[in-house]
Amino acid sequence: MSDLNAHVVIIGAGHAGGTLAALLRQYGHTGPISMIGDEPIPPYQRPPLSKAWLKGEADADSLALKPLEFYADENIDFRPNVKAVKLERAARKVKLSDGSELTYDFLVLATGARAIALPIPGADLQGVMFLRTAADAEALKTTVGPGKRLAVVGGGYIGLEVAASGRALGAEVVVLERESRLLARVANEVLSEFFRSYHAKHGVTFELGASVTGFEGEGGKITGVKLADGRVIACDAAVVGVGAHPNDELASESGLETARGVVVDLEARTSDPHVFAIGDVAHRPMPIYGRMFRMESVPNALEQAKQAACAITGRPAPTGEVPWQWSDQYDLKLQIAGYAFDVDEIVVRGDPASGKFAVFHLNGDQVQSVEAINAPPEFMMGRQLIGNRKAVNKAKLADPAVSMKEVTA
Repeated sequence: MSDLNAHVVIIGAGHAGGTLAALLRQYGHTGPISMIGDEPIPPYQRPPLSKAWLKGEADADSLALKPLEFYADENIDFRPNVKAVKLERAARKVKLSDGSELTYDFLVLATGARAIALPIPGADLQGVMFLRTAADAEALKTTVGPGKRLAVVGGGYIGLEVAASGRALGAEVVVLERESRLLARVANEVLSEFFRSYHAKHGVTFELGASVTGFEGEGGKITGVKLADGRVIACDAAVVGVGAHPNDELASESGLETARGVVVDLEARTSDPHVFAIGDVAHRPMPIYGRMFRMESVPNALEQAKQAACAITGRPAPTGEVPWQWSDQYDLKLQIAGYAFDVDEIVVRGDPASGKFAVFHLNGDQVQSVEAINAPPEFMMGRQLIGNRKAVNKAKLADPAVSMKEVTA
């Protein structure tokens, strides 16, 4: 079912939504395209918010996916500062926060995810921040600096990236993590200890096994973070990075199938053939692992934008990709391919002390995931091994003297 003259309405102007709008035109769609965004600026790259933007090395113009005039030139009706408030699928109509409404032939939900707020006292104090948008990054950049103390609540990748940028700006940084180690939900112990040690060398302090019970302040502004043991960690600002929740309410309220995100197929199509969902909000199939999963990454947003664009324009479905993501901290580049599902063994290749190594997660003799620190060959070949499901020789895999091209059994 495709129609190059159909009206496509895209709800969400993030990386997924912006990419889809451009791809539709690239793939020959001639019909009207409307893109609804709740921020005042056009789609932009979000990963640099916790790095380049905080350090003053990037701004809205340099991070924009396309210049603003692109949307007018391509006859894409971009509507900033507007939200979708109700979806009426029977009438194929969506109502917007400015009182207007749009009818559609195809609707694409690219509504992303929002930071999880802590339901604790003081959460509304000035200086309690998140880092999901350009506005968040700008507010944080004007707050941290020499002589300032930044508390980061959550020791995941976003928290560690913020910590690294905070140190680069000259602020004192303390990371507060509820679990007994960093990255407890997303990485193995080898990587957790490596990042803890590396950040400590750069002056970051840690409170592990520390449950945050409240924020304290004076005059409406934060002055400290209160822990369950009664201690108060003094700070000038606190960034909360404890995860994200998919913005799937519009879908669920309209009766679409949801499961920690909007359920879609490999065309990014929902249970309604006229509605798609892409990016952080989508709960999608992962054929490599034989399961469904919601991914928060730029590569996933791009892949699903391609899937939806192909389905809408009648092109053949794109080839499936091995999921991947990255994190930049100081002079470290972490590249991750795949997910550590159904893992029964871990193989470390290289010496973590050297700052160049990789951790392979195996199921039997097949690679499920690889986490590579400053090790591009291990990442690239590891990604291929995940995709082609070739068996590896574990002894060769663990030996850095053996080329990655020679590790297959």
